[in-house]
Amino acid sequence: MIKRNLHEQLHEQLAQSPAVALLGPSQVGKTTLAFELAKTRPSIYLDLESEADRNKLTEPEAYLSAHQDKLVIIDEVHRLPGLFSHLRGLIDKARRGGKKSGHYLLLGSASLDLLKQSSESLAGRIAYLELAPFDVTEVDNADQLWVRGGFPDSYTSESDNHSVNWRRNFIRSYLERDIPQFGPRIPSETLRRFWGMLAHLQGSLLNSASLARGLDVDNKTISRYLDLLVDLLLVRRLPAWHGNSGKRLTKSPKVMIRDSGITHSLLNIADKEALLSHPIVGASWECFVIENLIQLAPAQVQASFYRSSGGAEIDLVLEMAGKQTWAIEIKKSLKPKVSKGFHSACEDIIPDRKIVVYPGEDKYSIGNNVEVIGFKQLAKEVRAL
Repeated sequence: MIKRNLHEQLHEQLAQSPAVALLGPSQVGKTTLAFELAKTRPSIYLDLESEADRNKLTEPEAYLSAHQDKLVIIDEVHRLPGLFSHLRGLIDKARRGGKKSGHYLLLGSASLDLLKQSSESLAGRIAYLELAPFDVTEVDNADQLWVRGGFPDSYTSESDNHSVNWRRNFIRSYLERDIPQFGPRIPSETLRRFWGMLAHLQGSLLNSASLARGLDVDNKTISRYLDLLVDLLLVRRLPAWHGNSGKRLTKSPKVMIRDSGITHSLLNIADKEALLSHPIVGASWECFVIENLIQLAPAQVQASFYRSSGGAEIDLVLEMAGKQTWAIEIKKSLKPKVSKGFHSACEDIIPDRKIVVYPGEDKYSIGNNVEVIGFKQLAKEVRAL
């Protein structure tokens, strides 16, 4: 079993907070991580997809009060939104009795829906952690991670063919079963087309009007579809850098599917050979690197990209709560070079570090204070921030 980076942080948060919400897309490994944690202490597990477990919570305060000495793991907690107010009462009662550490681990597959429910009832009583797919510091084979993506069952499949089949079933299940649980009903075929359009435009600036024309809907509908996929932690909107600048800067965000394997499946790319000959290869690699670095960065780090109307561009800007700014250029080549546009952009944002990340292993300088760093090495540095 591959140990997750979040394991120790989850231990720490449960020691500090009455409740912890572990958020992440379906099949990302939340339940597996919870079970690993449960081995270290007395625990009970409730899956709210199970009618039998939902019935146990018909009288939630009575049932949960009988298990106050255990870690209570509640999976698919968004299926029972009324539970949050009961948890608040139990937590407050425990606090009055002098008990401060947490005993509720809530697993959910959507960010906005769960956050809205819990923030209203459990304000000041809950901490939030996001479990993303595997990142490059958790696995040995970066190329396999790029091609298959980081969902555990996809990455660890015995063959590329099995991995492809798993991802196709995952996409179908999300469209037909998972997504209809959240928000208004959206025809699965329409959302499948929209998801596929985003894959073709991986890492591009958001152009709602173009997407709306492609689906024959209005811009508000496109915003609703995009919001849903972002809230389900499947798509990322990377904001444009907006610091003080005398230049005319792009304001639209970039949009990227967060898992590279899902992107490739939506484009019918089955293996590395097919990927290397596909027009999406450069954008796929860039978004793969960006997503990994954002996943690994501490929560207080602000991520964005820089682009001016004159063509100056930085693929990723990491701002560390006013302490440091890193300008990161992403290259697939083993002999990376930077453009004048990168240097021009750096003159504007004045970063503390100018970095070119590439798929090699060596670390060296190419002048003008620009460092060339291998992807895995930079990922470890970002994680250590």
